[in-house]
Amino acid sequence: MLVYFFKRLLAIIPVALGVVSIVSILIHFIPGDPIDQILGPYASAEDRSKLEMKLGLDQPVHIQLKNYISNVAKGDLGESLIYEREVSDLIWERIPPTLELAFGAMLVAFFMSLPLGVMAAVKANSWQDFLAMTVALLGVSIPNFWLGPLLILFFSIELDLLPVSERGGLESYILPCLTLGTSLAAILTRMIRTSILENLSLDYARTAYSKGCSRWQVLKNHIFQNAAIPVVTIAGLQFGALLTGSIITEKIFDWPGLGSLLIEAIGNRDYPLVQGCVLLFSSLYVVVNLLTDLSYSFLDPRISLEEKKS
Repeated sequence: MLVYFFKRLLAIIPVALGVVSIVSILIHFIPGDPIDQILGPYASAEDRSKLEMKLGLDQPVHIQLKNYISNVAKGDLGESLIYEREVSDLIWERIPPTLELAFGAMLVAFFMSLPLGVMAAVKANSWQDFLAMTVALLGVSIPNFWLGPLLILFFSIELDLLPVSERGGLESYILPCLTLGTSLAAILTRMIRTSILENLSLDYARTAYSKGCSRWQVLKNHIFQNAAIPVVTIAGLQFGALLTGSIITEKIFDWPGLGSLLIEAIGNRDYPLVQGCVLLFSSLYVVVNLLTDLSYSFLDPRISLEEKKS
């Protein structure tokens, strides 16, 4: 397992640098100039030229990218053009709010999906199953950028129960976590139902029934662990998506996380900050996928990670 683990860790490097390289090239095609953001549109040509030379923006894009990758290899993410602070410091300040939001959304998703998915599987083809699948379909169909404002209008403005935006007490987490976790809950509900039904049709489940086990005993002692493997796969992949997908939700709720920081960096054409955020997002996504793969051997000792890879 250690060999597999270190091989996958090494694979993060080319993936992260590849993503950063593509984003770094594309951001230079976006209209606008960081010099305008710093000096304003009425700065003299001489002042603009001096600042471009100081920041290295007068060099070709491929040279800027080469210098950036070289600095990253030394552990230096550079300095923000707008904030004039180390990119690493800005990112570390924003990581906790984003992780809190992602974990909160995962809790919401599991609390919603587990009872719905189990009920839909146990009561397959009944009205309970139809209700659970209808809720799941609605959850998948409703986009975050529509659900978030709708929750704000209802719970914050109409009922005045929850804060509209910003990160504060525990109540401030409810609406953004619900917004971010609803679509994941819908996906997990369908996966839990499908996985449980598939395992219920296998011989070992029928054998347990024939020995006099109740339905709950079969589910608890035999089905849940085997059915968890595809669910964990989807949950792990979706957790990585939560980290990147939180950008819209953070903007809606004025959440001081990495998503908001990335949007601000793009708007300001703050190239080092954009590159640093993208580098972190891509690395986190790959790391979450790695941890998901490692969890397979704990859920089912029969699974060999080396064999899975091949």
